[in-house]
Amino acid sequence: MIDLIQKLPKAELHLHIEGSLEPELMFRLAKKNKVEIPYKDIEDVRNAYNFTNLQTFLDIYYAGANVLLTKSDFYDLTWEYILKCVEDNVIHTEIFFDPQTHTDRGVPFEAVIMGIKEALADAKEKYGITSCIIMCFLRHLSQEQAFETLEQALAYKDDIIGVGLDSSELGNPPSKFKEVFKKAKEEGFKLVAHAGEEADFSYIYEALDLLNINRIDHGVQSIKSPELMQRLKDEQMPLTVCPNSNIELRVFDTYKEHNIKELLDYGLNISVNSDDPAYFKGYVNQNFINLCENLPMTEEDIVTLVKNSFRSAFISDELKDAYLARVDLALQ
Repeated sequence: MIDLIQKLPKAELHLHIEGSLEPELMFRLAKKNKVEIPYKDIEDVRNAYNFTNLQTFLDIYYAGANVLLTKSDFYDLTWEYILKCVEDNVIHTEIFFDPQTHTDRGVPFEAVIMGIKEALADAKEKYGITSCIIMCFLRHLSQEQAFETLEQALAYKDDIIGVGLDSSELGNPPSKFKEVFKKAKEEGFKLVAHAGEEADFSYIYEALDLLNINRIDHGVQSIKSPELMQRLKDEQMPLTVCPNSNIELRVFDTYKEHNIKELLDYGLNISVNSDDPAYFKGYVNQNFINLCENLPMTEEDIVTLVKNSFRSAFISDELKDAYLARVDLALQ
């Protein structure tokens, strides 16, 4: 099964670029930018990656992001992730970034987006990896602040394909951002939102009915509503599931309890993604491997998950067909 996972080309649709900040790069950038971080060495950083819920993770995540200050920092961060894509045979990636995490520290929006964009352009040229950029609003901040961020993004509409919603889920329902998502849709952005990871399935309904999203990020709590499960199946609404993340953040206590196999068997449009791989112990292939080692996954399941990742991507039908053909070729 590991050989199959490795040889299949994949798309990754749920990846926070700040969450791919490996400890080695964190220390390198901290030294370069003279930023103090609360760790004495790389081992100390890794030992800190023991989370009890989403918030304990976010506290460390935002502390790590403090080392990112210049365009070249965001280039280096993105390029290191691209090298992981090459290792894992990821040929298309849709990257989330959190501008508010940086602009609130005085980092220019332009430095963030241009660093990411230039690295992705080089990835296309050197490795043929295609990509999209999705800007996320931090849901623990206000809708008014989200509007300010959307305004900044309008100058980069050619570079940003969509907007999303991430950060602290509990107590920050999608309905809080109804108006800014409406405006983003009018501006032509694709819409995605984190929903139904820690919070209950009502957040998924809100994301669908109030935000009118194109994709649900996580969505694992949908299993608690038969009506919602049927709707998600009928609409083939993509769910970008992140197994390692769900385990590390205690959404499920163990891998054997994860419901991804049940969601897939029900007929939902599920893909596998790595979320914040530097913090959650593995990039996309490791997520697949962990699933196979802990759940009764079949080869057919793996192929379906991989094909779903391309079908759910924000790319042209022609490119989808070309990538699905590459999957079939790899299977031969």
